[in-house]
Amino acid sequence: MCGICGIAIPDQSYRRVDTASLVAMRDTLVHRGPDDAGILVDRTVGLGHRRLSIVDIGGGGQPMANEDDSIWIAFNGEIYNHMDLRPLLEEAGHRYRTRSDTETILHLYEEFGTLGVRQLRGMFAYAIWDSTRRQIVLSRDRLGIKPLYYVLQDDGTLHFASEIKALIESRAVKPELNYNALADFSTNRCTSGEETLFRGVKRLLPGHTLVWHDGRIRIESYWDVSFTKTQERLSDREYIDRFSDLFHNCVESHLMSDVPLGMFLSGGIDSSAIAAIMSRIVKDPIKTFSVAFAERDSNELEYARLVAQAFKTDHHEIVVSPEQFFAHLPSLVYQEDEPIAHPSSVPLYFVSRLAADHVKVVLTGEGSDELMAGYNKYRVAIYNLILGRSYERFAPGWMRDIIRDAIERLPGASPMRRILQRTFLRLPANMRDVYLDNFAVFSPIMQQQLFANDTYERMTDRDPYRTTIEYIEGSDADSILDKLLAADLKTYLHELLMKQDQMSMAASIESRVPFLDHRLVEFVNHLPVDMKLRGWTTKYILRRSMQDILPKQILTRKKMGFPVPVGNWFRGGFRHVLDDYVLSDRAVSRGIFNRNYVRELVTRHAAGENHSERLWMLVNFEIWHRHFIDGEILGSGNLPAIASQAGFSAIGA
Repeated sequence: MCGICGIAIPDQSYRRVDTASLVAMRDTLVHRGPDDAGILVDRTVGLGHRRLSIVDIGGGGQPMANEDDSIWIAFNGEIYNHMDLRPLLEEAGHRYRTRSDTETILHLYEEFGTLGVRQLRGMFAYAIWDSTRRQIVLSRDRLGIKPLYYVLQDDGTLHFASEIKALIESRAVKPELNYNALADFSTNRCTSGEETLFRGVKRLLPGHTLVWHDGRIRIESYWDVSFTKTQERLSDREYIDRFSDLFHNCVESHLMSDVPLGMFLSGGIDSSAIAAIMSRIVKDPIKTFSVAFAERDSNELEYARLVAQAFKTDHHEIVVSPEQFFAHLPSLVYQEDEPIAHPSSVPLYFVSRLAADHVKVVLTGEGSDELMAGYNKYRVAIYNLILGRSYERFAPGWMRDIIRDAIERLPGASPMRRILQRTFLRLPANMRDVYLDNFAVFSPIMQQQLFANDTYERMTDRDPYRTTIEYIEGSDADSILDKLLAADLKTYLHELLMKQDQMSMAASIESRVPFLDHRLVEFVNHLPVDMKLRGWTTKYILRRSMQDILPKQILTRKKMGFPVPVGNWFRGGFRHVLDDYVLSDRAVSRGIFNRNYVRELVTRHAAGENHSERLWMLVNFEIWHRHFIDGEILGSGNLPAIASQAGFSAIGA
């Protein structure tokens, strides 16, 4: 796990890379790689690298060159099949200087060009400088586990980096709000495609390669999610056995390391399954790490302890107070580069800092929900669509009007009204209304109230669902469920992976996600949908594969999804956070949001309605704006150690 950056200037510009600027870019990423640093400057091209040493600690320094120094690479990630590829490349005549997985990428490029990326199994973002062809090649892993951003200036100069802050440090772009991303961001918690909240800064999409040559870029997809089904239907037992074998292989491959490793244990089925497999492979007790809040409804430690005891792990815990949560929030927005989409990012940082005292690599259960339909929203959407279409076909219009009016006449605070308002009894049975609007933070209708008139006029792209709809309609899936999963694997999952990457890297620790090994993803995508969602049972194939391995309480417990009690905090002793960041004169004077609507949201939340997601977004947007757009220092730089502040206990073997 590392940080990469670089600059490429067209030859005809007669400019050269400024070494000091390249070093400044590189060293904004020191948290991603505190162990080592390097640069390459070749007249008009520069590569920078910060290293967190995991594999071949002594010999894996970067940027790294091929045999004749004509091709150089800066690489972030891990290639789990590099030892399998090495003999084939050596037979083809390539000479290795190191044991590093980085060198395998170089030789694959020499042998197969940009198509070599298709043979990699792992998580990665890399930049290759091919001095013979005078081209830069950027590639990103299939699911987007590792980040990569870039700026292409008007004169064709390319800047790229693992994090946006490095691009700002290079002055490749002036930090300005991208108004065209506001609709997408405020509805979906983050941007869904290549746009970011910074005008002029784009992300290289997962499964894509960018080739820069003399000021021009070409972007191509080398992999995409596919849900085509095989003609042969196997028995449940055969599917489960194949899944179990492949899952075991994926976990085992993700244990590749020359340094200590452990895992994040939430007590849910995903991380518990990984713990179970790891405990069978690793000789010593595995180190597990958990985080929670003191509030009972936001504390899963009893389940994490149950798993830790079942598999005799060396278990460590941390409990985060609301004071610590909000004290660290500004610094963590800086680490994220954009407003933090999910409050759970904050405890993820805390548990990463805890783990960093013991290990350098952790495995996590991220990705299982998007892969195997673990969220309730999929069930809700499918039943609303199916039942709603029948309802619209057979119930006369006058009857539907009466039922809709009856729902609206229910008391405003009634739980029944809140539930029925989100069903086919009130909403048209289409994807936008019963799925996208139903799970939006600020729906398109709400956005007309949220944004000030001037802001709304500047938002020329006002359809926050455009990208998601394109992914749904462009999928080769033949079922509603698989179409929803196809879109989430490209949108919602991406933001979760950025949270995972940036919060763990803020603590200089590498996180790995075995559920997103692309071979497992491809296998699960091709399964019949009832192996993922069967009736009301989510992640059916995972539960069946673990039924004789995990404690029953883990297999049958209701999904919590790591709840953070931020809504209660906003109503109680931390109402001042809303006053400081949402209702302050400074926030209001920006003229981005409609002050009356925002004030009404705060009032309604205080009165008992739940607007925690919306208020969380507004708080984070203001912190982000103050730091990156206004240039104010809000706790950035070295983040303080927290294990001694929050207290943790160890249990296990």
